[in-house]
Amino acid sequence: MKSYLFKVIIEQDENAYHAYCPALKGCHTWGYTQQETLKNIKEAVEAYIMSLIKHDEEIPVEPKEQVQVLLEPLVAITV
Repeated sequence: MKSYLFKVIIEQDENAYHAYCPALKGCHTWGYTQQETLKNIKEAVEAYIMSLIKHDEEIPVEPKEQVQVLLEPLVAITV
C-alpha cells in the first residue's frame, strides 16, 4: 500500500474559489468557500487517480515538490 500526497492550489476569484492540482493535468474544480473548494479538489483528485488505476495508467510522481509517495498508510488532516 502506498500513500500519495498531491499539492493543490486554491485561488480566490471574484465570487468563488478555484482549485487545481498541478501534478494532474486538467484536474480543476471550484467552490463558494475555501472549505467547499478543498473538499471538491480532494474528490477531483481521488476521481482522477481512480480513473488512472481503472485504465492501467501510472500515477504521476513527478515533480517531487508537487507529489510525495509514502510506502505506508497515511492520514492527512487539514485545518
